[in-house]
Amino acid sequence: MLTIRNLTHTYADGVCVLSNINLDIPRGMFGLLGPNGAGKSTLMRTIATLQQPSAGSICFGTTDALKEPEKLRRVLGYLPQEFGVYPRGSAYEILDHIAVMKGFINAGERRDIVEALLHQTNLYADRKKRLATFSGGMRQRFGIAQALIGDPQLVIVDEPTAGLDPEERNRFYNLLATIGEEVVVILSTHIVEDVAVLCSNMAIIAGAKVILQGTPADLLAPYDGRIWIRMIPQAELEHYRATVDVVSTHFKAGKMLIRVLAATCPGQGFEQATATLEDVYFTSTRNATKSALPNVT
Repeated sequence: MLTIRNLTHTYADGVCVLSNINLDIPRGMFGLLGPNGAGKSTLMRTIATLQQPSAGSICFGTTDALKEPEKLRRVLGYLPQEFGVYPRGSAYEILDHIAVMKGFINAGERRDIVEALLHQTNLYADRKKRLATFSGGMRQRFGIAQALIGDPQLVIVDEPTAGLDPEERNRFYNLLATIGEEVVVILSTHIVEDVAVLCSNMAIIAGAKVILQGTPADLLAPYDGRIWIRMIPQAELEHYRATVDVVSTHFKAGKMLIRVLAATCPGQGFEQATATLEDVYFTSTRNATKSALPNVT
C-alpha cells in the first residue's frame, strides 16, 4: 500500500502545484486522471523521490519515502513522461547497461533478466535494432522494460499512451494489465480510456487538488440514469449551454451530439444514455479547472 498524506508543494514564486493530496493506493492498477497542468507529473516525480515536497508524507509499506528515498528507489520502477535513451545502442545493449547500473553484476543473471524483459514487452525479435529506429509504441514498451529491471514493487508510468496509435495502445494496455496483477502500478494520464480499460481504483486531480477518488463503479453510480443525449445544430449550442447542464459535445454526422446531466428528461428530443467515466471526468473537473493556473506540470 502506498499512503500519501497532506502532500503539498509550492514553488518559490508562490505557485501551488500540489495542495493537500491524500491518497491510499493498493496493489493493482491505480489511475490518476487529470487534465494537462493539473499537477499529475509533479506528484509522480515526488512519489519517485525526484523532488521534495513542501509538506506532507509518502509511505510505501513501512518505508518513509521522504526520509529514506534510497530504500524506496530499490523497489521502484519509473517511466516518466519523457525519458532519454542512447539512440545508437540496441535495445539489448541499453537494457544490459541499465541492469548493470541497478546492481546486476553477474553476466549470466543479467542476460536472463534482460531476455525475459524483452520477451515480456514483445521486443525480443527487435533486440538488436537501434533505439533510434523504434516507433513510439516500441519506445514506450522499452521504457516499461527498463522500469521493470529488479522486480520493482511500485511502478509509476506517466502519460504512457499519449501519441500511440490504437494497435500500440492496446498492446500497451495488455502489458500494463499483466504487470498490475502483482504490484502497485500508478498510471498517470489525461486519457479517460486508459483508466476505464485498466484501473480498478482511481482518482481525479485538477487544479493541484484531488477532487474525486474511488473505484470507477463508485464514481459512476451518482450518474446512473442522469445522462441524456440529443443531436442539435451547432448554432443552437449556446442556447443549450444556457438552459441545461451540458457535460460534453461531439460532432457526429455533420451535427453536434450533446451529453446533458439531469435528474429527469431535460426536454423533447432527448434520449437517456449510459453514463461513462468521461461524464464523471468532465463534470468533476469543469469547476476545478476554471481556477487552475496554466502551465503547471
